[in-house]
Amino acid sequence: MKDFGYIRVAAASPRVKVADVEFNRDRTCELIDKAVEQEVSLLVFPELGISGYTCGDLFGTSTLVEKSEAALRQVCEHTAGKPITVVVGAPVRYNDKLYNCAVIMYGGQIKGIVPKIYLPTYNEFYEARWFASGADFLSGNVHSEKLGGVTISPNLLFEAGGACFAIEICEDLWTPLPPSSFHSVAGAQLIVNLSASNEVLLKHTYRKNLVCEQSAHTLTGYIYCSSNYGESTQDLVYGGSSLIYENGTLMAEMERFTSDSQMIVADLDVEKLSILRQKQSSFFYITPDGTKACTYAQLYTRVACGPSAPTDFGKAFFRYIEPHPFVPAGSPVDMRERCREVFNIQVQGLCSRLEHLNMKNAVIGISGGLDSTLALLVTVRAFDRLGLSRKGILGVTMPGLGTSARTRSNADDLMEALGITSKEISVVPAVEQHFRDIGHDPSLIDATYENSQARERTQILMDLANQTGGLVVGTGDLSELALGWCTYNGDHMSMYAVNASVPKTLVRSLCSWAGESGIVAAKTGERDIRDILADIVATPISPELTPAKDGEIAQLTEDLVGPYELHDFFLYHFFRFGASPEKILFLSGKAFGDKYSEEVRKHWLTHFFRRFFGQQFKRSCLPDGPKVGSVSLSPRGDWRMPSDAQWKLFGL
Repeated sequence: MKDFGYIRVAAASPRVKVADVEFNRDRTCELIDKAVEQEVSLLVFPELGISGYTCGDLFGTSTLVEKSEAALRQVCEHTAGKPITVVVGAPVRYNDKLYNCAVIMYGGQIKGIVPKIYLPTYNEFYEARWFASGADFLSGNVHSEKLGGVTISPNLLFEAGGACFAIEICEDLWTPLPPSSFHSVAGAQLIVNLSASNEVLLKHTYRKNLVCEQSAHTLTGYIYCSSNYGESTQDLVYGGSSLIYENGTLMAEMERFTSDSQMIVADLDVEKLSILRQKQSSFFYITPDGTKACTYAQLYTRVACGPSAPTDFGKAFFRYIEPHPFVPAGSPVDMRERCREVFNIQVQGLCSRLEHLNMKNAVIGISGGLDSTLALLVTVRAFDRLGLSRKGILGVTMPGLGTSARTRSNADDLMEALGITSKEISVVPAVEQHFRDIGHDPSLIDATYENSQARERTQILMDLANQTGGLVVGTGDLSELALGWCTYNGDHMSMYAVNASVPKTLVRSLCSWAGESGIVAAKTGERDIRDILADIVATPISPELTPAKDGEIAQLTEDLVGPYELHDFFLYHFFRFGASPEKILFLSGKAFGDKYSEEVRKHWLTHFFRRFFGQQFKRSCLPDGPKVGSVSLSPRGDWRMPSDAQWKLFGL
C-alpha cells in the first residue's frame, strides 16, 4: 500500500550496565531486531548508550573508549542487510579529544557522526571534564579514518525512509538557541535527540513541555530518547524518559521507572509537516544571524542512508487518528476550557461589531436547531457583556411547510428561558403566494419549494432589522459552508455570521457545554434551560423545508448530504494538511473503524469534493464572521479559491 508520507520511527531505551560495553552492545542489537520486526525505518537510542552515560572519569581511559568504538563497529555490522537507520550514542575520539556523539548507521555502514555542542558543566553535570564541544567542527567537516573515513559534523542532514532528519544531543535542546532550530530551517523534518536526562521533582513536566514546544516551533517530528535503568544511581536516577512528538502533539511516551529495556513506536506524518511549512511563509524566511534560510541550508551536508523496507501502515498503525478533530479533546477540564475559549471568541467578535455599529438591537431567526441555538446563546452573552437589555434581541420563529412540533416547542421555550423578545411569523402564506406568482406547483417538492422558504425567512429578518435598527445575526456553520448546504441569499446571508468557522460537530459540543456550564443564565420560563438544550442537541439535524410526517421531522440532512462527522473529518484533513482523497479515505478508516464501510466513506468523500468545489460561489461572498479555529473558509482570509475550479482531480 501507499505510505501517504508516513515514516515509522522508534525510541529504544535499553537496560544498561555502566562501562559494560558488550552487555550494552547486545541489548542494543536485540532492540534493533525488534524494531526491524515492527518495520521501523528510524530507530534512536540514548546518549552514550554504548558505554553508559555515567562512566565519569572512566571516559579518560583508553580501554573504555577503544572498547566502546569496537562495540560500535559491531553494532554497525549488525545492521547489515537490515532496512533500518539506527542512531546510537557513544564516545568518539578525534585529534586527542573525546566527543559525546551520535553515530548514524545503515546497512552495515556508519553514515555520519554528530558531536554534542553544548556540554553542561553545572550542578550535577561535569561533561566538559571529559568531552570537547562539537563546536570544534562548525568551521568545516572532518573525517574519522578510524571509523571508516566518515564525516564528523553537527551540520549533517540524513535522508531515511522518505524523511530528512538531523541530530541534537540532550543539553543542546535546553539552550536559548538549540541546534534543532537551525536544523529545521536547513530542511530537517525530523529531529533526533539522544539524551541522558536524570529525574528530579517536576523535571519530567518541564522536559515534556520543552520537547513539545520545540517540535511545534520547528514544525518537526521530534524523537527524544533518554537513558534507562542501569545507569549509576550513585547520586542520580535515570527513568528512561522517552518521547515522540509531532508538531507539538504527543505521539508516544515511554513508561518511566521500569527495570527492562523498552521501545516506543510512532508513525509520523512527514507529508503533513511539509505542507504546514509550505503554508507558513515565515518558516524559511531568515535565521537569527540575518542569514536567509536558503543560504543557511548550504552550510549543511546531506547524507543518504538508504531505502527503508516498505512499511505496511494498513496492518499496524502506530498513530491515533481522532474521528472528531474539531471537537475539544483531553480531560474534562481541558474540554470545558476549550469550549469556553471558542464561545468567548464568538462573543467578542459580536460585541465588537455591535459597538462599532452603535447598535443596541439584534435580530435572529430561531428554528429550534443546533445552529440557531448557538448563535442565540452567543448573542445573549454579548448583550450581557455590553450591558444591553436582552429585550433588544428579537428572536423570530418562522414556521414553514416542514416545521415539526418538537423544534417549534424548543425554540419557543429557549427564547422564554433566556428572556429575549420573541415573535412568530409564519412563512407559509407568503410562500404559497410566491408559488402562485411564479407559477410553481406546490405539490412539486424541489429546490424551488425549499429555497423559497429560506429566502422568505431571510427577507423577514432583514426587514425586521431595518424596523428595529438591529443587526441580523447569522446562524449558518462551517460544515454547511463547506458543503454549500445553504440557500444562496437565503440562510447564506446575514449581517454578522457568528458560526461561520464553527463546524457542525463542534456546534453540538458547544451547545452541550453551554447547558452543563450555565454560561448563559436563564431568566424565566417553565422548562429548565439545561433540559431544553439537551433536547435540542438530541434532535435530528434538519432544515425542515419539506412537509413533516405526523408532526415529526421527515427531512434528515445527514440522509441527504451524509454524516457531518465524516464531512468534518474530510474538511479538516483536506484544508489543514492538503491531504489527498486517497489519504483521507485511508485515515477515515483508521478513525471510524467499522462504523462506516469503505464503500460508504468513499461515496461521501466523493460527494464532499463534488459539493465543496461546486459550491465555492457561495463562499466567495460570505458575510463577516469571526475565525475561531485553524479552519476557516472566509474568502478574505484563509480560503481563496476560484468559483469555477474543477473537482475531477480529487475524485476517487
